[in-house]
Amino acid sequence: MHNLKKRILVVDDDPKITRQIRFNLELTGEFQVQEENRATHAPIAARGFLPDLILLDVIMPGIEGGDLASEIREIPRFREVPIVFLTAAVTRGEVQQHPRIGGERFLAKPINLTELVDCLHEELQKASHRPVENRPAEDTIPRIAY
Repeated sequence: MHNLKKRILVVDDDPKITRQIRFNLELTGEFQVQEENRATHAPIAARGFLPDLILLDVIMPGIEGGDLASEIREIPRFREVPIVFLTAAVTRGEVQQHPRIGGERFLAKPINLTELVDCLHEELQKASHRPVENRPAEDTIPRIAY
């Protein structure tokens, strides 16, 4: 029996942040993480990596996180994949009072590893309880190399 690691795509224009998140999440042994520092390449990265969850910075050059999330959601494979926004624009207290904005989960920067892992577990658990008919078969997903 294989214990498959959950695939997490981290999209943030700051390589230090994506590297830190990848390093810490991979240390848990539960996650396989791919970094993407160019927001415009995030949909391509998602198609190639097929993440179980996407961590997405809110404020990036060229495109806002909400617009990028909408673009990713237009891809049928990713309509139901959880997206968790990362932002320095709100405080930890604000996130605790209102953890969802527009239906999406938010985490405040700087990221606390315990909060991040707890959030990932919660969001992945919710996603695993969605009806199977909403999730496309893996063999019907087009693969894009880059």
